[in-house]
Amino acid sequence: MPPTQAESVIKSIIREIGQECAAHGEIVSETLVAFMVKAVVLDPSNGFNMDRALIKSDVQKLVKLCVARLLDSKNPSLDTIKMQVYFDMNYTSREEFLQEHHRVLESRLGPISREITDNRSCAREELESLYRKIVSYVLLRSGLGSPTDIKIVREATAALQSVFPQAELGTFLTLSKKDKERQLKELTMIVTGIRLFNRDCGKGGEGIDDLPAILHEAIPATTQHIDTQLQIAQDQAYRYTAILEKVTQNPLMNQEFQPYLLKEALFNMRQYEIFLQIILSDIITCAQEVEMMIKQLAAQLEQLKMTVKSKTAVPTSQVFPIFIALSNLWTSFQDETVLLSVLSNLTTHLEPFLGTHELLFPERVIQDLLDGVTVKTDVCRMKEHMEDRVHLADFRKLEWLFPETTANFDKLLIQYRGFCGYTFATTDGLLLPGNPAIGILKYKEKYYTFNTRDAAYSFAENPEKYIDLVREQAKKNAELIQLLELHQQFETLIPYSQMKDVDKHYIKPITKWESSTQTDTHILPPTIVRSYEWNEWELRRKAIQLANLRQKVTHSVQTDLSHMRRENFSQVYSSKDASTQSKRESSTRVPRPQIYIAGLRGGKTKTTHGVKVNLTRAVDET
Repeated sequence: MPPTQAESVIKSIIREIGQECAAHGEIVSETLVAFMVKAVVLDPSNGFNMDRALIKSDVQKLVKLCVARLLDSKNPSLDTIKMQVYFDMNYTSREEFLQEHHRVLESRLGPISREITDNRSCAREELESLYRKIVSYVLLRSGLGSPTDIKIVREATAALQSVFPQAELGTFLTLSKKDKERQLKELTMIVTGIRLFNRDCGKGGEGIDDLPAILHEAIPATTQHIDTQLQIAQDQAYRYTAILEKVTQNPLMNQEFQPYLLKEALFNMRQYEIFLQIILSDIITCAQEVEMMIKQLAAQLEQLKMTVKSKTAVPTSQVFPIFIALSNLWTSFQDETVLLSVLSNLTTHLEPFLGTHELLFPERVIQDLLDGVTVKTDVCRMKEHMEDRVHLADFRKLEWLFPETTANFDKLLIQYRGFCGYTFATTDGLLLPGNPAIGILKYKEKYYTFNTRDAAYSFAENPEKYIDLVREQAKKNAELIQLLELHQQFETLIPYSQMKDVDKHYIKPITKWESSTQTDTHILPPTIVRSYEWNEWELRRKAIQLANLRQKVTHSVQTDLSHMRRENFSQVYSSKDASTQSKRESSTRVPRPQIYIAGLRGGKTKTTHGVKVNLTRAVDET
């Protein structure tokens, strides 16, 4: 079937389903019907073959199934799909919303802008009418008061005449259309800055709301309301999860009530929780922007007061840039006010999609089911298994990421929106939050978390098996495609809000580890220029050689006054220490006489007498 014919068939099916629902008193949008058609076709229990064209009986069956599901008022799955479609059609990112808001304002100002730029007035009355249109344009563009209020018009006219007198209309009319539009925008900003300054000084500001004060009060109130709703949704989701865990452990409870409805109610509550977190994040960003702009506004007003003081005339080059800055700041305040209002309304309109909870599961029924069950929060579940980490030695071929080894650990896009894929696949749709501290499994450039280490080990043994189980479960419950962010597996059901963020799905982990490097002292081989010379006089000498001045006739003259100024250097040799020997010292050995006296001690005779005995040896004997 050609694409154009297939598109016309799909449109006719959508139109027929919408008419059938309207006949039963239910008004549905084409976007919701189109999503429901694809969801019914994807569900394998309905028996549609995606590989062949639909015949007439298939179309009738498809219409009947879609109408039945769209008219089911007690179906949490339908409420979840409606919530997703509504959020996708009404929510945009902050940047896109502001761009669209400014585009709408420009389109609304288009007619009066063309009346001014296309005007060719010459008469006095026509010029006065043109000037009044310019004043109205300034008021409409600035958003500071109604152009039908006399006091506001007079104040704006006075401010405009101070910078653009009516006498200059002739010069204005000679400009090109683009220059006229540019000058109108500049005049609007200057007049807005003047009125804001007069308001701050207490001399004007008629019809100007105190936007900083309004935002200062509205942002905390809105944040508190969303926090309250978010807490209620989380508490309800925790209770549903505890009951489903109890049913999983006790299969006999399946006969007492319908667990599949409770699972669909859990999907509905989790989706509501995710949307509230997205809105709350935008409001926090809005609060940060407003806080910064309030400081900038006070600084600009103080600078303007210091510039003007009590002067009667101030150069336009000094005050006009400040007036323009004030106008831009006030425009930002207006943008934040509109954005906050849209986010608040979006939060309010999400609440009706929770109506089936009280009908299907009243508080009394929930309390009976919670008998003997401990309700755990997501944080408590993570703390229970905080120390149960995956051991890398058990996996040689799979890559696991941890906070200490991955720099952008918190920025990785986790599959299934952070829920445990193994638990979801093995328990037929139970949503339990994964714990990144256990370890993040990287498989085919995608990242998975698990609520326990055992779940991580089981999933890692055969990832494809559990990925296929999750996909098959999503075919039965189409709301899971957006809830678990399965848009890559179901490209035909990609919501617009996720098509805009395709780039974020390719965030790669920045792994880190300890390493050391050594840098060579000389990376490149040395290049020594032998002809390089640093001495200036050597360069001059070589230059003289090149000029070949040796062959030229040169003269030198020395005068009596200059010859003594020449620096001389001489070298002398100091006296050398030396010694001479004039005589030789020598000695000889002569015999030393050795004389002893005998008989001094007495003896046989009474008289004592000495006898000298010479024992000296002869010289020749020594």
